[in-house]
Amino acid sequence: MKFGTPTKEQKNRGKFIVIDGTDGSGKATQTKMLQDYLVKSGYEVEVADFPQYGSKSAGPVEEYLNAKYGQMNPYACSILYAIDRFDASFKIRDWLDQGKIVISNRYVTANAGHQGGKIDSNAERIKFFKWLDNLEYNILGIPKPDLNIILHVPAKVAQKLVDKKPKKARTYAKGKKRDLHEKDLKHLQRAELVFIEIAELFPNTKFIECYEDGKLLDPQDVHNKVWNYVRRIVLKEK
Repeated sequence: MKFGTPTKEQKNRGKFIVIDGTDGSGKATQTKMLQDYLVKSGYEVEVADFPQYGSKSAGPVEEYLNAKYGQMNPYACSILYAIDRFDASFKIRDWLDQGKIVISNRYVTANAGHQGGKIDSNAERIKFFKWLDNLEYNILGIPKPDLNIILHVPAKVAQKLVDKKPKKARTYAKGKKRDLHEKDLKHLQRAELVFIEIAELFPNTKFIECYEDGKLLDPQDVHNKVWNYVRRIVLKEK
C-alpha cells in the first residue's frame, strides 16, 4: 500500500506537497518558508491549512478538540476530519488543474498519526490505515499528494512549544492553552511513534528530524531538508 500515492492522471497537473508531523514541529513555519521560496523562484503557489478552523466544515473538529465529544474512536473521529478535507478538495483540485503548486499544512497523514496512535495492535493499525486511505481517496475522492513530509520533534518538547504559540493561531481552543490532543502527553507520544511508522511504511512520505543534540534545529536548516525532497518533485531531480 502506498498512502496517497499519485495516479496517472496526476502527471500533467500541478504538484501537491503536504507538510505534516508531530505537534509543535514547525509545520506552519516550514509551509510559509517553502511557499516564499517557490514564489521567489517563479512558481504559482497556493496554500491549504487543516483543519479549516472557523469554517462550517471544521466545526465538528473544533468541538472534538475542545472535548465536547470526549474520547472518540479513531474511525468515527477520522470522519470529522475527512469531511473538512472533502470541503477543501474542490479548490485544491482546481489549483492543481491550473498547474499550480499546492502546499498543505497537515492533510490525511495528520489523521493517520493522531488517530492511528489510539490503536495498540500493529495489525489493527495497518487495517485502519487502509480504511482511511479508501475513505479519503476513493470514497470522498480528495486529491492525492505527490509528497508527504513528516516533521518530528519529541512529544515532551512539542508540548512546551505548543504553549508558546500566539493566541491568534489558537482561536479554536477558546482561550485554552492546549486542546484535547495537546494536553495529553501519552496521546502525543503514541502519535509520535505512529508518525515515525508512517514514514517507514509509505514510500511517498519522507521523515525530517527537527530536534538534534538536545535542541531544535534552526528553521532554515529544516527548510533546506524540506527543499531537498521537494526539488525532486518540482524540478524532477534525483
